[in-house]
Amino acid sequence: MLAGKRLWSVAALKTDLYGAASEVIMATYTPSSPINQLGRGGDVPGPPRGGGDDGSFSNSGLPNYGARLRRARLGMICAIVTVSMVFVSLTSAYVVRRGLPTFDDSTRTYFRDWGSVQLPWLLLAINTALLLISSLTMEGARRDITRRAALAPLRSIPGVLLGKEKTFPWLGVTVVLGFGFLMGQWIAWGELRSRGFFVDTNPNSSFVYLLTATHAVHLAGGIVALLWAGITSLLGRPVEGRRIVVDVAAWYWHFMAALWIYVFALFAFMK
Repeated sequence: MLAGKRLWSVAALKTDLYGAASEVIMATYTPSSPINQLGRGGDVPGPPRGGGDDGSFSNSGLPNYGARLRRARLGMICAIVTVSMVFVSLTSAYVVRRGLPTFDDSTRTYFRDWGSVQLPWLLLAINTALLLISSLTMEGARRDITRRAALAPLRSIPGVLLGKEKTFPWLGVTVVLGFGFLMGQWIAWGELRSRGFFVDTNPNSSFVYLLTATHAVHLAGGIVALLWAGITSLLGRPVEGRRIVVDVAAWYWHFMAALWIYVFALFAFMK
């Protein structure tokens, strides 16, 4: 009898423990809102919006300049590829036309009318040096604006003083050198005319004017972008936004310098 009572007491104790544990589990998993409200506009919060790579505003209300910079660089890469294809096409036409004879109807024979051009190599070399120096100053402007954009959040912290920085007008020097290059190209065209080589003198001179003028037009577009970057600085735009303009303009300017070296080497090789 005593053993039976002990077994009965142990069984009752286990039953009480299981019941208490079940109540704890049920209390833990009891939903705080009715189940039929889930997914139907109830109290379940949605995912946070903004702050991603979509270039919109983050949770702090600030623009995502990193995403905007990546998109601007991607657009600039597409523009560079497009301009490269233009010059590849012009180069192909230049090479093919150089070796293509012309048919003379009066004599019923083929003859070469490519002709020759006496290029002002010294002027072109000076223009090349100006453009290469401007590429260096453009890189200085890009690094300077990148550093200032990185320090901009620190300047907004109360009590943090970074001191007065010494600045150099990298952007202004680049614009001046760019205008100097265009002026030098204009002088080179004048020298060609003084030597008796015009656009319609022969096919060779036509391609010289075409290639140099096409490059000059695209370089002028880069100068417009640099002027816009200077205007945004005068208007007091955020340094992060100005950094985007200067960064993509630097990419384009370096490409223009490399492209002119290619054109200059093409003339030297095909003369």
